[in-house]
Amino acid sequence: MTPREWQVAELVAQGLTDKQIAAALVIAQRTAEGHVQRVLAKLGFTNRVQVVAWFSSTQPPGERPESR
Repeated sequence: MTPREWQVAELVAQGLTDKQIAAALVIAQRTAEGHVQRVLAKLGFTNRVQVVAWFSSTQPPGERPESR
């Protein structure tokens, strides 16, 4: 995934809506929706709950995606 998609996945894992993700990243809501859909597609998931579970299992405490 791209660095932006990692950011979006992290925000999804925090429980943010598309609108909140857009505000946090200073992008249009439609752009945030597209990012979320790409994250779901790349991971083979169908819903946000799966992203939450996946993200929490792949992120050791304190590790940032940029360090991968």
